[in-house]
Amino acid sequence: MHSVRIGVDTGGTFTDVVLVDEASGQIVTTKTPSTPANPADGFLAGVHKVLELHGSTESLDAVSALVHGTTVATNQLLEDRQDGTAHLGFVTTEGFEFILEIARQSVPDGYGNSYFWVKPPRIVPVHRVKTVGGRLDHLGAEVRPFDEGAAIEVARWFREQGVTAIGVCFLHSYANPEHERRMRQVLATEHPDAVVSLSSDVLREYREYERSVTTLVDAAVKPIMRKYIDNLSDRLGRSFSVMKSNGGVLSAAEVVHQPITTVLSGPAAGALGAALIASTAGHPSVITLDGGGTSTDVAVVVDGEPSQTTEGSIGRYPCKIPMIDIVTVGAGGGSIAWISPEGTLKVGPKSAGADPGPMCYGKGGTEVTVTDAHVFLGRVPPHLLGGEIPLDAAAARAGIEGLAAKLGLTPERCATGILEISAFNQSNAIRQITVKRGLDVRDFPLVAFGGSGPLLACRLIDVLGLKAAIIPPEPGNVSAFGLLTVDVKNDYVRTHVTRDPSLETMSGILAELEAQAAEALDREGFTDHVYARSADLRYYGQAYEVRVPAPEGPLTPAWREAVLERFHEAHFKLYGYGYRDDPQHAVEWVNLRVSGIGPITRPTVARRPYQPEEPSPVCTRDVFYESWARTVIYRRRELGAGAVVTGPAVIEEYGSTLPIHPGFTATMDDYGNLEVRRELG
Repeated sequence: MHSVRIGVDTGGTFTDVVLVDEASGQIVTTKTPSTPANPADGFLAGVHKVLELHGSTESLDAVSALVHGTTVATNQLLEDRQDGTAHLGFVTTEGFEFILEIARQSVPDGYGNSYFWVKPPRIVPVHRVKTVGGRLDHLGAEVRPFDEGAAIEVARWFREQGVTAIGVCFLHSYANPEHERRMRQVLATEHPDAVVSLSSDVLREYREYERSVTTLVDAAVKPIMRKYIDNLSDRLGRSFSVMKSNGGVLSAAEVVHQPITTVLSGPAAGALGAALIASTAGHPSVITLDGGGTSTDVAVVVDGEPSQTTEGSIGRYPCKIPMIDIVTVGAGGGSIAWISPEGTLKVGPKSAGADPGPMCYGKGGTEVTVTDAHVFLGRVPPHLLGGEIPLDAAAARAGIEGLAAKLGLTPERCATGILEISAFNQSNAIRQITVKRGLDVRDFPLVAFGGSGPLLACRLIDVLGLKAAIIPPEPGNVSAFGLLTVDVKNDYVRTHVTRDPSLETMSGILAELEAQAAEALDREGFTDHVYARSADLRYYGQAYEVRVPAPEGPLTPAWREAVLERFHEAHFKLYGYGYRDDPQHAVEWVNLRVSGIGPITRPTVARRPYQPEEPSPVCTRDVFYESWARTVIYRRRELGAGAVVTGPAVIEEYGSTLPIHPGFTATMDDYGNLEVRRELG
């Protein structure tokens, strides 16, 4: 019996599938339309399709591992759908019932000052916020006992009001979770149908506002995630794993207990897959750009590892869970072009999605999209997925001509303008992830993937001054491939604020966190455990911390000095200054962290046969770059290592298309990547 591993990434427009045969190393890829009404339908269709392409006669019996990338858990929050939070309640410490209203004083970028900014509605309205007496201090010592009578009244009120998802966040529960656990016991007795999330389980870290919102988001998505996982498990008849935002995977059975960890599931897999592909080809540090039908996700990879953050958000809700540092912009193939009230052309963030999709899909779409502009200009073929999805070029032309007439432009200028705006939207996202973090974008090649990612690669090289863009093989399936490259990973954190750290105390905290990680890895069936330590530090008086890796081994004065040295270096790199030799600026330790890792065997990226002869185009068609011209078309699968394609040209493959503009070349490397560069001279 063959043993294969399958990765399935459910996107807004397509579900991408990759199969790796562990015996032969063969990699099989395919795509199928997503099914937003029930994502499990598209998932199962993709799995059976890739098994058929592989020739597996044993069906799911041949699959040793099935890994899923999904954003089902948080779609209702990202879209601000009220059904996601209509049955959500909040329990907090007596006297702190307005913690969600107070929030933080910072104002989102773009408003200038707070006078023009109106705070959005809270995730839980004030009438569904209840308080319970009892108080702990910042070290976890009990100041006032837990008020069990009040807790019972609160639980009964939630039951009577039909509040079925409840988040619990008591003050200083990161230091001592006892009061929260007693509240859970009361809820289990008085309101057994409720789904409950405790902040001490979700995020055992200080800052009560962020901890509260993170816990409430977890509670809000638990019901829909459980329903989806149960449905998929029943239809599959077997277990599977789910990608997490931190760059690891977790079994579906465990994910239902911590669904918030899957918020950036698909985009995280894309960044990791691109990192492995680029590192294999000799590019350890890159910018990744994952262009889909709805949005574009960008990240930075340094020395083979994507940057991570705990300052992320889900829509407008801050979530302090470890996640790959990804910036998302509404600039995908389905992004809609529209005219502002001032009469100017805009693109996105609204998307036509998978249904009805762009006008060229012929499914009833009535609004012009980025994909329609590419079709009109001849830069994509008259079909998608190797002919499986024919495109209606006449509908795209009619849409572009209608929009152009309203703007007083030629159709060509209108379509080119749509693509130019989309390219600048993507470039702004790249600047956020680089320039705003003190990185020079020109130091990194761009890895462009996803169904629409390669389409604007040449323009991004010019706009950002990039030295090259790398287009991986099967770019539309890089995220699904990334699902098969990641280890099982769980993160644990404990707040311990001190300027005079006790090695004994910190050693005890790290030992406890590693024991939690070991227990989770044992449940996942791993006998080989790897632990990665880190610590959050700051200069005394600062409001936010810098995370640095911490060495393995016993805690000694040398261990402490090594962490401090890493902090000084990281702070200087981030902000341009540090206080390494200034005793007036003490260093404050804030959080200790442990990641428990269960390592897997990663698939290998095969080398491409060398092609000594000049590549031959398969056909020509009219394409508009600077003007309409008959342009050569190449099939990527017919190109070997060393092949050079000079623009103007178009390189087509099953899941994506690469337009080569005049003045650019694309060279295939030994691993099948196309390196796009502007010609010198």
